[in-house]
Amino acid sequence: MNPDRTRPEHIGPTEDGRRLRVVWGDGHRSEFHPRFLRVACPCAACVDEMTGRRILRPQDVPADIHPLEITYVGRYAIRFHWSDQHSTGIYPFEFLRRLCPWDEDNGGGSTKQGKG
Repeated sequence: MNPDRTRPEHIGPTEDGRRLRVVWGDGHRSEFHPRFLRVACPCAACVDEMTGRRILRPQDVPADIHPLEITYVGRYAIRFHWSDQHSTGIYPFEFLRRLCPWDEDNGGGSTKQGKG
């Protein structure tokens, strides 16, 4: 795998501030709705560590959820502090790239994001 594929060049909001944009080292751009990312949280409070079963119910995540803060975790991930006060999820860059619904290596749209 090309190491630039999971190395972000830039992480920030889209022009309208409604999505998170990641520009990857290989030139690919990903855009994520905040609610989609919150529902996908990989932490132990949201996913059972033993079974991998999702604990967080999507209907429990507010439609207007948004990050209050985004911080880097070393050189491999980001962490969100969400408006619902959740902040334990670490989102490795490889995980974020796999979530991208427009990445041909991920099935070119196999992940649905919806409007929130």
